[in-house]
Amino acid sequence: MNHELKPRGLMEKNIIEKLKKIKMLILDVDGVMTDGGIIMDKDGCEMKQFNVRDGHGLVMLERYGIKVAILTGRTSTVVEHRARDLKITEIYQGALNKKEIFAQILKKNNLTPDVIAYLGDDIVDIPVLKMVGFPATVADAVEIVKKTVDYVTVHKGGQGAVREVCEMLLMAQGYWSQVADRYEFADLV
Repeated sequence: MNHELKPRGLMEKNIIEKLKKIKMLILDVDGVMTDGGIIMDKDGCEMKQFNVRDGHGLVMLERYGIKVAILTGRTSTVVEHRARDLKITEIYQGALNKKEIFAQILKKNNLTPDVIAYLGDDIVDIPVLKMVGFPATVADAVEIVKKTVDYVTVHKGGQGAVREVCEMLLMAQGYWSQVADRYEFADLV
């Protein structure tokens, strides 16, 4: 069956062409996978809130052969737990120079920048956003970041932005009909 679904926003042809090439999605954490808030208890234990639907989007990407990696400037055991929960094995924390770590990710996976999608939200993400094939940011990102990317999500960080990009990738690469069949919503699209 061929089920086509338009994403929440209209995808321009040039964006679809870029998305078709993507082999890996790299994500920042705070402000992208979360709303950017950090909760600390009286003992200094950190907590973060992640969106379950964002997580399922990442699981779907992996299922259809699109790799996922996490690249964050902070270091948190909470991120390790979330990555393990989602079976994401490439986690780079404490990345003070994201461009340098990005080069390591490319080398490790034998990939070129043009097949990478990156979702970041702050100025520390700009060097990598300028290098990748599909640079994107969240609706509530820093304004200068919005000027750097090809796509600004409809949703805010931690509130569906990751899922939005995951669905766009799945649609552009022709997997959406398989998703529709698997979850039995083909008759609804």
